[in-house]
Amino acid sequence: MSEISLTDDARHMRHGSNIGQPMTRREGVLKVTGTATFAADNHPPGMLYAVLAVSTIARGRVVSLDEATARAHPGVVEVITPANRPPLAMDPDAKTNPFMFRLDLLQNDRVRYPGQPIAVVVAETLEAATEGAALLAPRYEEEPARTGLDGAEIFVPPAVGPGHPPEAKTGDVEAGLQAAVRRVEAVYETPAQYHNAMEPHGVVASWDGDRLSLDMPTQALAMAQGRIAGLFGVSPENVHIRSPYLGGGFGSKGFPSGPQVLGILAAKMTGRPVKLVLRREQMFGPVGHRAPTRQRIRIGLSEDGGMTALANHTRTASSTFDDFFEPAADVAHTLYASPAIATSYEAVRLDTGTPLFMRAPGEASGSIALESAIDEAAEAAGMDPLAFRLRNYAEVEPISNKPFSSKALRTCYEEGAARFGWAGRPLEPRSMRDEAGLLTGWGMGTATFPALMFQGKARATIRRDGSGLMETGAHDMGQGAWTALAQIAADALGLGIDEVEFRSGTSDLPDAGIAGGSGHTATAGMALHAAGTNVLAKLAELATADERSPLFAAGNVGTIARAGRLVRRDDESRGERFADILSRAGLDRIEADGGAAMDPAAQEAYAMHAHGAVFAEVKVDPDFGQVRVTRLVGAFAAGRVINPRMVRSQLLGGMIWGVSFALHEHAVVDKRSGRVMNADLAEYHVPVNADVPSLEAILVHEDDPHVNALGIKGVGEIGITGTGGAIANAIRHATGKRVRRFPIGLADLLD
Repeated sequence: MSEISLTDDARHMRHGSNIGQPMTRREGVLKVTGTATFAADNHPPGMLYAVLAVSTIARGRVVSLDEATARAHPGVVEVITPANRPPLAMDPDAKTNPFMFRLDLLQNDRVRYPGQPIAVVVAETLEAATEGAALLAPRYEEEPARTGLDGAEIFVPPAVGPGHPPEAKTGDVEAGLQAAVRRVEAVYETPAQYHNAMEPHGVVASWDGDRLSLDMPTQALAMAQGRIAGLFGVSPENVHIRSPYLGGGFGSKGFPSGPQVLGILAAKMTGRPVKLVLRREQMFGPVGHRAPTRQRIRIGLSEDGGMTALANHTRTASSTFDDFFEPAADVAHTLYASPAIATSYEAVRLDTGTPLFMRAPGEASGSIALESAIDEAAEAAGMDPLAFRLRNYAEVEPISNKPFSSKALRTCYEEGAARFGWAGRPLEPRSMRDEAGLLTGWGMGTATFPALMFQGKARATIRRDGSGLMETGAHDMGQGAWTALAQIAADALGLGIDEVEFRSGTSDLPDAGIAGGSGHTATAGMALHAAGTNVLAKLAELATADERSPLFAAGNVGTIARAGRLVRRDDESRGERFADILSRAGLDRIEADGGAAMDPAAQEAYAMHAHGAVFAEVKVDPDFGQVRVTRLVGAFAAGRVINPRMVRSQLLGGMIWGVSFALHEHAVVDKRSGRVMNADLAEYHVPVNADVPSLEAILVHEDDPHVNALGIKGVGEIGITGTGGAIANAIRHATGKRVRRFPIGLADLLD
């Protein structure tokens, strides 16, 4: 595990609270100097290189591979195909729980999607493995590809997202629409999008008998450990995964991927360590993506602009061999008050890799459509978009009628609008131009994301010298977990952050749960908090039972930790150092475990969400349709802020992704072959600095006594929601054109 150096501002916090401080990243220097060790940076002695050969067709079977020529290439050690792949202990197509996805591990000669692994070449060098894979020259028996949302049989999916029902409703939508004075009905389409973290999926695998050592990026160490152990028929304790840093994950690294398992298989077959890292174009297939959607939204309005009904019927897609359906319509459950709400789904199966959780799954694709429809409804009602949202503000969660555990959305609207200058916005489209003659538009969108929390564990230790050790198998994929979790850990022990050693990022540590759903800080943080509470309770038992301690018999009063001391709760002048308590007891250390999970009673009683408001300014060339986002202001309320610097970083990153969703990002699929035609970062466009010249994230204070003891909500995904819709609405305001298919391009805006 890499060592982490402390920053100067962290050292200044020795005697104060660590939580709430804008500390810089503890691993920042390591990353900018190139000394942070990512998975592919590892090179064990005797390591071989593995390269995938992947299908160039979408559907059919592999008729032949020129295995002999590939094996004859200098440096090639092994060629793995369905014909010689050793058996696994578990069928890769078997599923024992809803969060287990089927893997392509050379089961047979069938091709289910373009980019599917069809062979693995292992060689002494990366160049030899790459050349060997090219020499396989596969021949196929091809079948017609099923592509697009109209390209296959339509059915009702068994569930959407992480097991949500495909239909939900409250009230009578059809009656509400019938009673409406005005109605809005429109269809919005979002494209397939692919995970493109800077670090591709990969693995460095080494076997020693039945013990397996892995360096691999993962967002869920324990889940990966269990899945890999099951596939290879070994005990999970025999699988050791190191994953201290991830170069981005966004959901795609939440589960072991087929290519990673093939790298492990290659190491098993050759008896030597093996590295397998995907090329950029290989990211467009076996490691998940966001499925396309077509959303039909209907809104009914009363005379005063109140909603009488809201409905979203969504069509989406999954692969032909597994189930994951983008829950785009579900965002309509939580945002706006309406006596009648209905969401429903239909789906098709395509010759594509299985979709997967992708940053704000459902909320990103659903909010860009819903926020566009809300603006269309505001326009139909003749109201300012912000006034319309306030008119339909939900005081309780509409679909469930539960009170919110906390909701500071009104404040987000107020502070965001004030900072942006929304009050000067004219209602009429095409009524603003800048000095260069560019059409100028202002739009807004509401942001929301559920406040999730999973199960996690941690271990806390107080050492004889009074220092602390906190351990949890957490994951840092760029969000600042090494820093924020260390702040929580230090506060849990009543120590300065430089007095606590924080260990994380390996599978031999307590399971911190999955880093996903914007729930990692709450999950791992609450586990650390619980472990700290438990170890301090043990320390207090030692002190209050010892007649020689100033804390003797203080058990009824209680103790608290302050700056490396235990002190009486009723008199903080009476206490003693951790080190003195342990020394007198003759102990080198004292430790305790802690666990965390969502409180089922609170979850049943309250709707738990983070909220925000995003305001966008765009400039549009009236002759060429070129769009520039010139300003973005977002105001977000997400419970207790552990580290405002890290939170702002996450919010800004999410807002940039919203720009990408609205204007850039989509997979171009050849309808004849099913192949993604822009499978590289040259043509699969994501924003660069020139696309986001002015970004601002406002942190709105919010106390939530119900979501968890620390009041933490996640911020990793909420910045996307609201932003895409705000940009689409700003383009409408600038040009007078309502574009309902994303991303919005030049051709959509030209007359």
